[in-house]
Amino acid sequence: MTISSASITDHRDRAALAELHARGIHASDIQALARDQSPFARPTQPWIRHLAPGIHLTARPIDLGDGCFTNAYTVEVDLDRAQCRPVSSPSGFHLRDLVGGSTVAAVSGAFSFISDDPNYQPDEPCLDLAVRDGHTASLPTADKPALLLQHGRPTVRALAATGTLTVAGRPHTWSGSKHHHAALPGELTVFGAANCRIRYRNDPRTGFQRDVDPATNTTPSQPDALDCTITGTDRELRITALHAGGGADLFTGAFVLRTHRPWPAHFTLGAPVHVTSLDTFNTADIEGALSLGPAVADAAAGRTSAWNENLGVCPFRPDARYARTLLTIDGRRLTLLVLDGAPLTRTFQGVTAQETADLCTKAGFDPDQVFHLDGGQTSKIAYTSGHHVDALGSLHYLRWPRLPHQPFRWCGLDGRRLRSALEITTIEEAR
Repeated sequence: MTISSASITDHRDRAALAELHARGIHASDIQALARDQSPFARPTQPWIRHLAPGIHLTARPIDLGDGCFTNAYTVEVDLDRAQCRPVSSPSGFHLRDLVGGSTVAAVSGAFSFISDDPNYQPDEPCLDLAVRDGHTASLPTADKPALLLQHGRPTVRALAATGTLTVAGRPHTWSGSKHHHAALPGELTVFGAANCRIRYRNDPRTGFQRDVDPATNTTPSQPDALDCTITGTDRELRITALHAGGGADLFTGAFVLRTHRPWPAHFTLGAPVHVTSLDTFNTADIEGALSLGPAVADAAAGRTSAWNENLGVCPFRPDARYARTLLTIDGRRLTLLVLDGAPLTRTFQGVTAQETADLCTKAGFDPDQVFHLDGGQTSKIAYTSGHHVDALGSLHYLRWPRLPHQPFRWCGLDGRRLRSALEITTIEEAR
């Protein structure tokens, strides 16, 4: 295919076009992909690859009817022969950076905060629960399913946003600010980045901009409340700010603990905070954890209020087609599935919530036991192919320009910078 040199802005665009052409994606202008992603609307060839003992990766196209389709990429893991563990980082990473050595694959993880304003970001971008290497980094505000790593084995549990912790060594109970039952007398209330409200604004070049209004992104005012900002430092949590009457910034610190008069005297600056339980689970038994998205059945039925506000435009609307990442555990088998799509196409936009439920049922999965991970333009799998690390899903991804004169950049292999992921590792190699 002949490429017009006039349409190529610089050497980075030329390199990007060459990479896309090598993959059979015949784009002629990287900058035009910001308006038209139709070159990515091509059904994949079916194939299967054995990445390591107990780890298989398959690809296949799925016809959705009316000329629409999706490409399904599936990682199947035998948990007797391989491991899966959640990883997260406030500073973020690219998925391909995780793959190498004993890690043979990685899949995009839990929902996290996304904004186009680089100057106002949360200290802890994971929405609701995150446990890193046995350290509780953030607490849930709402009852949600979660992926827990216990004794090296991943499980999915429905977690109530309740538990226990100590402040300066003294015990307290806590509950999330969106927990379905009101806080009991003396119980602490948890607020965090998951309480934010994303707003969307039109943008003439990128289509839209997402951000949060800092002036309103605070805990609610309440005269008898004392809000304590909790910040993680060196694998421990401490009180780093006190806000009498509320008004604590939701993006400062890992989360906020609210107490009421009479304020406990040991709630002081620098006081250590140690989370001792999540729901009925002792945190000493949890090596890693991430909050999950809704079950596929719940999303199809519209039971998604716990996720909608902090995701901005809800991806579970009945008519909304999006790329989706899914997780299910059935006995010793873990399945991770990416249903791919590019939004600026006519036939390859992804799948609706109901189509997702129907596809899961057809594949023999219980839609009540299949859960959403971060989807949309974050849906991605990285894996080793020989000595080469490759990626599938969201290959259309462009990095938006920060300034008017800057170009769009194709970043389809790395994709969006992630805050969490799932690593797939062979047990033999890990040992």
